[in-house]
Amino acid sequence: MATSAKQNAGASAVVLPSRQKKRPFWTVMKRCVQIAAAVDVMFFIIFFALGSPILAWINVVSVSMYAAAYLCLAKRKNFVAICLIWIEVLGHAALGTVMVGWESAFHYYLLMFIPAIFVSTKTSKAIAAVFALWCFYIGLNAMTYFTSPREPLPPEALTALRYFNISVVFAMFSYLSSYYYSKIVEGQRHLGMLAMTDPLTGLYNRRHILDVANYEAVQQKRAPSGLAFIIADVDYFKRINDSYGHDVGDAVLIAVSNTISKSIREQDSAARWGGEEFLIVLPNTNLNDALLIADRIRKNIATTTVPVDQEAISTTATLGVSSYRVGESVSNAIAKADECLYKGKKAGRNCVEAAVE
Repeated sequence: MATSAKQNAGASAVVLPSRQKKRPFWTVMKRCVQIAAAVDVMFFIIFFALGSPILAWINVVSVSMYAAAYLCLAKRKNFVAICLIWIEVLGHAALGTVMVGWESAFHYYLLMFIPAIFVSTKTSKAIAAVFALWCFYIGLNAMTYFTSPREPLPPEALTALRYFNISVVFAMFSYLSSYYYSKIVEGQRHLGMLAMTDPLTGLYNRRHILDVANYEAVQQKRAPSGLAFIIADVDYFKRINDSYGHDVGDAVLIAVSNTISKSIREQDSAARWGGEEFLIVLPNTNLNDALLIADRIRKNIATTTVPVDQEAISTTATLGVSSYRVGESVSNAIAKADECLYKGKKAGRNCVEAAVE
């Protein structure tokens, strides 16, 4: 088990607003614009070499539009950027197809709009946009069926152009697919982390630490090696909140959780149990070793300070320790640690109490 979820969760425990969630989409749009502009530069060279100046200079206009779209994206003028991209792709695909013919495969670039539409637009609008794109695509195909290319290329050049366009579209689709897949995996990981961590401290939450504890209890039935629990409670926490405010109280909880994470071993797991209480699960640990770990945590918390204005406040914690007996319930073992915690509170706080085996 990891020491805690804090190192993995961090700021990811904060739920992002919808505008921030779409930022990765606009980032990938910038990259696509750069790639498309580079492809158009290549088209300029190709058509200029083939002796088709009109087709060559069309790409100069395209590069200019992509440059303008990139600047708009950089300034977050996303609507203007998308309009420029739509005009360029639709116009370029139509002109290329009309000038060279359907066999040039310029029309395949239109298909790249489909995934982008569904990612960036509401479903109802996306369906309407895709339908309009389909109508444009069918209309372009019908027009080339009844008309001849305005600037036909030699068969060898047309074949090379077709394979070039198909290769570019495959490369772009592969890039976009890889990007969207990585975002799906990242989103699932983020949701999983949110489901198991406490949003304030980054430690595991109560539900997940119980899953961890029950898992370790099952392992004890298979191969007994010792399992212990520690419950830590911040002393006089209400006094801190009343004197300094809840923001400082939160800062104290974060500082204490960081101290706990640094004080336990790699195989141990820590969680915010509730309020100012923390639960630590110690696998492969007997009661004596658990007492040593608990006392180390207590000492480290006592030396932890939180800066407030011109002063630094400190706090202490009381800890209860219990060991798990094979066959008993996890809740009973944790309850024993909780009873010891209250004994420590009555004994004067800033101490460690252990359940007698």
